[in-house]
Amino acid sequence: MERFVFFGGKGGVGKTTVSCAYAYRCADAGVKTLVVSTDPAHSVSDVFDQEFGDDPESVAGVDRLDAMEIDPEDEMQRHLQEIREGLSEQVSTAMVSEINRQLEMSHGTPGAYEAALFDAFVTVMREESDPYERVVFDTAPTGSTLRLLGLPDFLGDWIDRLLYKRKQSIDLFEKAAIGDMEPRRLMDGDPVLERLQRRKEFFEYAGDAMRNHAAFFLVLNPDQLSVNETGRAIEGFTDRDLRVRGLVANKLTPAPDADEDGRGARYLRDKVETERDRIQQVREGFEPPLVAEIESRTREVRGDLLSDVAGELDVETSPPNPT
Repeated sequence: MERFVFFGGKGGVGKTTVSCAYAYRCADAGVKTLVVSTDPAHSVSDVFDQEFGDDPESVAGVDRLDAMEIDPEDEMQRHLQEIREGLSEQVSTAMVSEINRQLEMSHGTPGAYEAALFDAFVTVMREESDPYERVVFDTAPTGSTLRLLGLPDFLGDWIDRLLYKRKQSIDLFEKAAIGDMEPRRLMDGDPVLERLQRRKEFFEYAGDAMRNHAAFFLVLNPDQLSVNETGRAIEGFTDRDLRVRGLVANKLTPAPDADEDGRGARYLRDKVETERDRIQQVREGFEPPLVAEIESRTREVRGDLLSDVAGELDVETSPPNPT
């Protein structure tokens, strides 16, 4: 199994439960594990009944397991502040107020949230994952996750164009020397080029890590809406040259005992039959294998129930071989 494991899916299908259960399973197997929530709901704290922040903290009572929750709004503000500080060092004082105004306007623009969150989880992969053999991501609902995963290619191409334009601009400025004037050599040490190059390397790392060192699993419920969205999500991953390794069917209805024949039992049998049809549709219609069928519990999945769910996940826990 790859070092980075992502669990995604439609909102409300139980991604947090499954990702925490898998992280628990890895830790229980002796693998030093970090579970990271990028979902604004922040249910990881609820599962472990413990508050987490944006720095890894040990999960009480579970050896070799740490957790952290990335707050999207905090990341947005931190992201904009880093841009503000970087640009303020490279422009005139008169331009600083205009930069601040533009950045404040960008706070609510489409894609700003995803860009900040993308930076946050790639930074975790790149800079905070060293102590861990496995990092498990509990992601936002499918649409947001696919937009996040598409950023390396989109922004990588954009950075390439900016680099080209900046080099063109500097080259023309250097050639503008008149007469015997010595042209100013600006290409080496140009702060804008350096910043753009760092971003290019950042996106290249992200693209490589997700294609070669990450496994993606989708969680679904046994209803038609969830099955349909899962199909669209698989196509979305394929379009981004990313492969879904497996599917997890969650919140299945337990079947009543054979001797039960009351109204409730008849309702449950009908529901179970419908869900089995949906599961069969998943098995026959989707390429990724079904790696777990998890029944609904009568109470929230935490504590001993988390261990039970972890045992139902047919997902490899062994860390990748060192490279």
